[in-house]
Formats: sequence, structure tokens, C-alpha cells
Amino acid sequence: MTESEDTVLVWGTGAIGGTIGAYLARARVPLRLVDVVAEHVDAMNTRGLTIKGPVDEFTVPVNASTPDNLSGKFRRVLLCVKGQDTTEAVRTLLPHLTRTGYVASMQNGINENTISSIVGRERTIGAFINFGADYHGPGEILFGARSSVVVGELNGEMTPRLTDLRNTLRHFESNAIASRNIWGFLWSKLAYCSLLWANALIEAELNEMFNSLKYRAMLTELTREVIRIAEARGTALEPFVPFDPGGFTRDADQSAADRVFEIVSKYRDGSAKKHSGMWRDIAVRRRKTEINTLLLPVLETGRREGVNMPLNALMAKLIRDLENGQRRQSWANFDLLRSQMNDIKI
Repeated sequence: MTESEDTVLVWGTGAIGGTIGAYLARARVPLRLVDVVAEHVDAMNTRGLTIKGPVDEFTVPVNASTPDNLSGKFRRVLLCVKGQDTTEAVRTLLPHLTRTGYVASMQNGINENTISSIVGRERTIGAFINFGADYHGPGEILFGARSSVVVGELNGEMTPRLTDLRNTLRHFESNAIASRNIWGFLWSKLAYCSLLWANALIEAELNEMFNSLKYRAMLTELTREVIRIAEARGTALEPFVPFDPGGFTRDADQSAADRVFEIVSKYRDGSAKKHSGMWRDIAVRRRKTEINTLLLPVLETGRREGVNMPLNALMAKLIRDLENGQRRQSWANFDLLRSQMNDIKI
């Protein structure tokens, strides 16, 4: 099948791509979905793509295929795969990208550099997303909570294609914006992600963690370690719903962080997504997390910038142990982090 160059290609239709794709399809945006899971593709083509949860409930017909059944070239590609799958996905989609087209990284973490190393920096657009969703099975996505969607050129320019992408994404999130500082949003999300990683260590919901005063100072320092990298790089951090990085900067005290935790907890009270994606990877889907492309690169950047990150380094080790079945999710893992805040050796 030959596609029009104006068709949006969504590569990866799990929690992120499935949610965005369903809304674009409902808005009748020309669309093609691609996923490596044949059962998921078959379900979408047969029964449609279903969104369920507190935000919305609907099923929409879509055109989906596995990568080996895709043909045609596309000008607009939304990459929605897990970080560890980025390189393989981009290499596979490259023959389907037009010469003047782009790949937008609708992913967690900072995958823009990996994408640009394959397709070119001029054909890469950065994106920040933070809505809550989970893949619940073939053809079904839980949409748990709305949040920010931001896109930006890597060089900070405002371009017609960026405006077009923002407008397209407003079919999904009406408050989507285009920013000159996409890196500021991405580093703020990485700081917030340190808390999402922490949730994977314990057998508890996110709000149990956010509301735990016993571990508040440890979680604050865990977040501050990532913030210090952005400060060392001179990156202007951007707040997003529900997280304000200003509560963890060098000039902020514990009370400032406490206010952020309270805001995040109140926001999450209305979310059907009770655990982080990392928690689900370990506890539900029994698979490897995105540690290689999401957490370890942060540690490496910290090392290059001379930022000491003992808590995040220990957390990475504990995540590895969980992945390998050598440790259980437990508050005891938090006790390890808290007891070694001042002097951690791995």
C-alpha cells in the first residue's frame, strides 16, 4: 500500500503511541500505525483501537501494520517506542522517511541525540510528554491522566513544521505547545523521572511514596542530583504539570520541595495510573526497564559534568537487581538509599 506523504506515521502503539494515535484517528488525521507486536496490530485492524479509563472511553478504526508490511514514505513520523528500542526502530523506519521529513521523539528520556545520529539533526524534533497511560492488552490502552505535551526544534528555532506538529498534537492535547527550550523541559522530566524510578523499588503506589515523610529527604536529594546536572550545564529548567523543578534547585530548601510533593500528590489523586511505567515493567510485564537509555545516560552525563550522584547510582544498581530477580520490591530498598545518603560506594 502506498501512503501519502501527508499521512502521519506513528511508530510504536503502546501507552504513548496508542493514546496519541487513537485521538488523531478520531480527528480523522491521515494516519498509519506501526507496531512490532502482531497480535496488537491484528486486534487494532479487526476491532479498532480502544481507549478506556477516567479521561475518555472510545474505540476508533485504524490502519495498522507490522514494520515488515509497511510501504511508502512519510514526512511526519512520531516515534513512540521504548528508549532501548530507539536505534533499531529508527534504522527500520529510515527508508520510509522522506528527504525533507522528520522524526519526533514522543518518548521518555532524551532520545533525540540517538535519533539524529541516524536520520540527521535537521530531521529530528524533540518532544516532552507526561500524560499517564498504560498498554492493557492487544488493541486496548488505559488513559489515566492528562498532562503536558511540548515540542521543540533541537536548535530552539520556531519553524513552520514545528507549528504544524503542535497543531496536529492539539487533536490529542488541546494545550500542546511549541517551545524554544525543549531541553529545559526534557531535563525537568529527567529529574521527575528519578522519582518514577524510585517507585519501581517498592511495592507501593506513587502517592504512598510521595506522601511518605519518612523518606521525603531522601527523595528530595535523589531529585536534586539530577537538577544539579542541568544547573552545571546552564540549562534553564521548565516547570510542567504537576512538577516544578524550582523546588529542588540549589537555592531551594526542604520546605520548597515539600510543597512540590504536595502538589504532585494532589494531582495524582485524580489519576487512574497508580504506578510508574518502570514499576509496571518489573511488577506486571516482567520485562527489562528503560534503564540503559533513561537512567544510565543521566549518570554518565553527571559524571562528565562532575556531579556526584550516589543515590541515583545506587538506585540503578537496585533496579538491575530487580530486573535480574535478585531483589524484591520493598520499602527495605528505600531504607538502603536513606541509610547511605552521605557516602555511597557501589
